[in-house]
Amino acid sequence: MIQRPESGFLAAVLASVVALAGCQALGASADEERLAAMQRSPQWRDDRFRNTGRTYTDLPRALLHGLLGAPDDAPGAPVPVVATDPALLALPPATGLRVTWFGHSSTSLDIDGIRVLTDPIWSDRASPVEWLGPRRWYPPPIALAQLPRVDAVLISHDHYDHLDRATILAMREWPTRFIVPLGVGAHLERWGIPRDRIAELDWWQATRVGPVDVSLVPARHSSGRVDPRADRTLWGGFVLVGPRHRLYFSGDTGLQEDMDAIGARYGPFDLALVEAGQYDDAWPDAHLGPEQAVRTAERVGARVLLPVHWGLFKLAPHGWTEPVERVLAAAACSDVAVITPRPGQPVEPDARTPADAQRWWPRATWSTAADKPVVSTADGDPAHRHPASACP
Repeated sequence: MIQRPESGFLAAVLASVVALAGCQALGASADEERLAAMQRSPQWRDDRFRNTGRTYTDLPRALLHGLLGAPDDAPGAPVPVVATDPALLALPPATGLRVTWFGHSSTSLDIDGIRVLTDPIWSDRASPVEWLGPRRWYPPPIALAQLPRVDAVLISHDHYDHLDRATILAMREWPTRFIVPLGVGAHLERWGIPRDRIAELDWWQATRVGPVDVSLVPARHSSGRVDPRADRTLWGGFVLVGPRHRLYFSGDTGLQEDMDAIGARYGPFDLALVEAGQYDDAWPDAHLGPEQAVRTAERVGARVLLPVHWGLFKLAPHGWTEPVERVLAAAACSDVAVITPRPGQPVEPDARTPADAQRWWPRATWSTAADKPVVSTADGDPAHRHPASACP
């Protein structure tokens, strides 16, 4: 099994080199108190965190596909990013809910009076070092120092494209809380975040930020910043429930049976941020892919879908615009509305306009769902298994 299929062989070699160098970017192992909390988790089995069901990966095909790549798997021209206006972000959203997507899984969320960041990465590379690893296609749409007050930072798991050391270091003096899965707090403490500003959660546990309840919910994925310590921290998605709005952020996940439970317990949702990129049929349970992202939005009861985990890094062998093209094709057969803002463009889902779903990416080569299906082994209800086509 590949613990981090989107990173592949290069990441394993890189991690070994960095480990030998004793790089701080690897983070830290849990101390005795933190480890005891981890071991009490129902997800902790045989000295590791485990998914609910088996996760399938075809290692030889994954490595081969990574070597071969795909046509148009990176932009051939500058990506039309919007420079985010700090003054606009500082204003409360008129509707009480606003999202600003910065690329990949990094967003700013304004919900019912609080502001949170999800999986912020401002570094040039998703890597423990500055000289090697996946490089971002455009600079951040706004400087970290220009962001208005941030009440909380949500980290879904500790892979390099979601937990970025340089970004965390820049936040050390912020009066901000960090809400993370079990074990991830050890990395943050090593990098200077005080323990009393870190909330570590197991699946289905919650904390409160102002008037908003923030819960960690199950995901089907993996963790680790160097292979020998793989899956020694938990992974998950987040649910935010405020007085007026409800939001779901999937984190990195494959299709899973708990999606129905998430919808039943917390939904319906005004907005769902669901990962739709960095997939391949060689690792169908580690990432959703576009069609299953739409299916996830349906299952949790989302009114509006913002596809994330695409549009910033090359981490999988598919065309760089393929995730959004296939999401739109699949959503045409559903009742879920899709918003596709440019990176850096603030959007209020309750007051969305046609411009919020306007095509801004170029025409590029991409494979359809029929050409290149990504279908999970679906260890949940067989009724949720769908064929590869965009419209079942």
